[in-house]
Amino acid sequence: MAQRGRSDWERQLAAQRREAERQTREAARQAKEQQKAQQSAHITQQQRLAETKTTAVLEDVKLLDQVLVGVLNQPPITFDDLKVKPRIPPFQPGKLGTPPPAPNWQDYAPVEPRGIDRWFGGMNKYRQDVETARARFAAATVAFQRDEAERTSALAAAQAEHRRQVEASQATAAAFNQDVEARRTRFAAGEPDAVEWFVNQVLKASRYPRGFPSRWQVAYRPENRDVVVEFELPNQQVVPAVREYRYVKTRDTVDPVGRPVTEIRQRYARLIARISLRTLHEIFRSTPSDVVEAVVFNGRVTTIDRATGKQARPHLISVEAERSAFDGLVLAEVDPANPFDLEAVEPFIAFDLKRFRFVDGAEELADLDSRRNLLKLSPTEFEHLVKDLFAAMGAEAWRTVPSKDGGVDAVAISKNLFFGGVCLIQAKRWTGLVGLEAVHALTGVMTDHNATTGVLVTTSWFSRTSEQFAQRNRITLINGAALKHLIKRYLGYDVIPGTSPPKR
Repeated sequence: MAQRGRSDWERQLAAQRREAERQTREAARQAKEQQKAQQSAHITQQQRLAETKTTAVLEDVKLLDQVLVGVLNQPPITFDDLKVKPRIPPFQPGKLGTPPPAPNWQDYAPVEPRGIDRWFGGMNKYRQDVETARARFAAATVAFQRDEAERTSALAAAQAEHRRQVEASQATAAAFNQDVEARRTRFAAGEPDAVEWFVNQVLKASRYPRGFPSRWQVAYRPENRDVVVEFELPNQQVVPAVREYRYVKTRDTVDPVGRPVTEIRQRYARLIARISLRTLHEIFRSTPSDVVEAVVFNGRVTTIDRATGKQARPHLISVEAERSAFDGLVLAEVDPANPFDLEAVEPFIAFDLKRFRFVDGAEELADLDSRRNLLKLSPTEFEHLVKDLFAAMGAEAWRTVPSKDGGVDAVAISKNLFFGGVCLIQAKRWTGLVGLEAVHALTGVMTDHNATTGVLVTTSWFSRTSEQFAQRNRITLINGAALKHLIKRYLGYDVIPGTSPPKR
């Protein structure tokens, strides 16, 4: 019996061990399946992330591809489109527009006693309560009438203010629309300011993808009936450097797949061509042929010159199109550009030079004796000398007429982009310190004339604040000592610049 009992007990223990082992295996299996499900869900999530990021890149590329074709079916901009409607604000009187209820005697009248309550002084008390209630009712009525008079007065003032706002808005809109009509008349007559204003409105209405610059300059030459546009292009970074995103399972990362450099350049070249064609299309579409017969598009980009590490603004494209030839293009089918590397180009028409009246240069160099003091030159002679110096340094330079030149003494245009385009030069034959005011004034002139850089030349010296300000604003300062060195190096003359600066 004892042997049989021990055997039953051992069988029970064995069964319990087997059940425990089974439960352990089942728990391990479930944990493994759960881990596998989590890993699968994580992989799916990472793959979806890669797909989402790839879709975003493809959308960006699609926007670039549609820069031209996306606007071909849009209607032209007209002068009527530029008119505005008066902004009529709704009249909202608030609480003033809702009169409160007048006092009601029933809310004040006491309850007349009945039956036995009329005796033992009940009626006397009732009559007293009536008198008290009448006094309260009269006071409430007076207060109501006073408040109502104030409310109606305030309401009338609010209505008058609203009418004033409506009339002011209508007058503003009418004045603006009248100005648009006046510009329409001058536009039809080919007046440059009206044509330039309207073309600016056409370009302003053109919506480009996010990240594109929104800067341009417009000039109109009535004698040629052509519009010249100086357009700021996006740089090459606007083309996504990533072609797609892939999930790498071995590293558990979503990695970008780079776009080949050749493809980036090809896409960027096509984009620049599309922008130029789009601008030509928008201007031709919105202007009549008797006003605009041709359009010149100069596209430039702000970038970093790899040779110098400095900012540069080269022209990448210059297109001149006549309306008759452009109208023959089927823009939806045009391949804007074959793959090519973009390089700096010279524009067909140098923008903004029409704003300067040029005169022939004078040969001051021929009369400049060795070691001659520059202070003895006349202002005109000194300005011509500076112009000739810049010409010897490799730039084309012209002397502007003394009057109405916005303080600009010379204009230099570099053929090799040494000066980055239009460079405004001021020459000051001074004997004392050139302070911050003179340098600051040059920045304003540069902005007015869309100049890339400025140069201030003097026979004296500059203050420290002037030098610091110039470094921040693309202005080169040439003091007397530097001018002496440049004349010696490029013109072969030795001169005396003028007074020496004091020790700092």
